[in-house]
Amino acid sequence: MARLLAVDDERDIVELIARFGEHEGHTVDTALTGTEALRLCRRNDYACIILDIMMPEMDGFTLCKRIREEKTTPIILLSALGAEYDKLMGFELGVDDYVVKPFSPRELMARVKAILARERGRGPADALTFQGVRIDPLAREVFVDGERAELTAKEYDLLLYLVRNRGIALTRENILNAVWGYDYVGDGRVVDWQIKLLRGKLGQYRRCVVTLRGTGYRLDEKA
Repeated sequence: MARLLAVDDERDIVELIARFGEHEGHTVDTALTGTEALRLCRRNDYACIILDIMMPEMDGFTLCKRIREEKTTPIILLSALGAEYDKLMGFELGVDDYVVKPFSPRELMARVKAILARERGRGPADALTFQGVRIDPLAREVFVDGERAELTAKEYDLLLYLVRNRGIALTRENILNAVWGYDYVGDGRVVDWQIKLLRGKLGQYRRCVVTLRGTGYRLDEKA
């Protein structure tokens, strides 16, 4: 169904991911170092990359940054670290999801499936605007007062969802299900982190993303 890349310095981990991925009908390439993974990424086009943070030669953060310089392939970070800093750093680098070890291989495959479904669902659409912000769904680009904003894939998806549901109070659960594509298993604050990052890209229009205390968020063009 899709070609995946699993990157981890623990052979047992990549073999486990490969086994479950192949059971789902995917082709899974594996790499034990960041250097090897980068070489594979340059040689092949992957539908999704699953990579560990703590690796020899090149850590996951550095590898993610290098990949993002060349490709927009969806990335899922794997790590035994659960610190907020690691998640925030990953999202700033443009990862699509974050899974903490030990993880359920079936849950991981469900997340891969959701990402693949989301990618297939993307297609041409008319431009969307609010105040000085313009979204071009065809090119997946965002312009703030005429200047192109550098949004990660997840920030873009989040903004698009907010704009398409402008004026509606959206709970964190609404956002998780719509943007992440499944019932997120883990810390619901992932939405708050992404909102914070997104606001930082919207300049003076950050005020339009209104926090609803105890509920979630709403895009309010009059804010």
